[in-house]
Amino acid sequence: MSNTILVTGGSGFIGSHCILQLLAAGHQVRTTVRSLNREGDVRAMLKQGGAEPGDRLSFIAADLENDAGWPEAVAGCDYVLHVASPFPARVPKHEDELIVPAREGALRVLRASRNAGVKRVVLTSSFAAIGYGQKPQQQPFNETNWTDPNAADMLPYAKSKTLAERAAWDFIAKEGGKLELSVVNPVGVFGPVLGPDYSTSILFVQRMMDGAVPGCPKLYFGAVDVRDVADLHLRAMTEPAAKGERFVAVAGDFVSVLDIAKILKRRMGEAAKRVPTRELPNWLVRVAALRDPAVKQILPELGKRKNATNEKAKRLLGWAPRSSEESIVATAESLVRLGLLKDSAKKAA
Repeated sequence: MSNTILVTGGSGFIGSHCILQLLAAGHQVRTTVRSLNREGDVRAMLKQGGAEPGDRLSFIAADLENDAGWPEAVAGCDYVLHVASPFPARVPKHEDELIVPAREGALRVLRASRNAGVKRVVLTSSFAAIGYGQKPQQQPFNETNWTDPNAADMLPYAKSKTLAERAAWDFIAKEGGKLELSVVNPVGVFGPVLGPDYSTSILFVQRMMDGAVPGCPKLYFGAVDVRDVADLHLRAMTEPAAKGERFVAVAGDFVSVLDIAKILKRRMGEAAKRVPTRELPNWLVRVAALRDPAVKQILPELGKRKNATNEKAKRLLGWAPRSSEESIVATAESLVRLGLLKDSAKKAA
């Protein structure tokens, strides 16, 4: 059955893959972008992904920090995938640069969706709203866990995702009316990029392959393929069992930066010649953080081993993700294919 579905943030990494899968499933898709000048970029990304949507895809200008455009964006939509959220590669000067647009943007989308009679909103949250600011634990994190936004070493991004998701659940409980909510909480999102607009986790692989990283800090995180994250959004959108539930999107056990380096070396041959395989001692990373604010962001997570489980998404929604290795290799292959690495850019020139 064909529905009309709004995807917020269609120019982003997850948003563009959601649009691809919705089009493949036969739906009419509308997407928001901050500026209509981005329409050509989005269509080029979708073409890279194998889709020529024509008039089955339409665009609305809307910003998370402004009311304008949202009533028009949701009008006549059956479902909304609220994917848009700020995630800069650089540390913001103040945490509110992330918190305010994430929280207020989610509330704008939910309010407009409720008023327009949308059936369900699927909110893209993050594992950052689940597994941070807590004491280490042996068992994997799951959907019952919540990040403590008041923890002393809380990162602005994790705080923004936690407060935005909390605000969304509170809105549904108090003011949602008939509107339903489901939430997807991805770990680090990898997989094939469709253009130069991609996530911070992809930037990390790009920097490793470009030789811009001197070594591998002792960091551990989950990986999941963007195609599987999009698939989980579509399942959460229509599956009755997903109503009022959150779902961790993780492929398997968490991996270390060194694990990723070894995968790239093993699978990417010459393209991975610059990838470092030396694990950096924590003290050296702390010294580097004195000069680089981006490095300072990772200090609270150094040496912390975590894990998360995808049991709920598998059990309730029949979700079956690719392996972490497959998603990491797909990332690297797409960066090479699109000429987004130093060496491949030189060859293209």
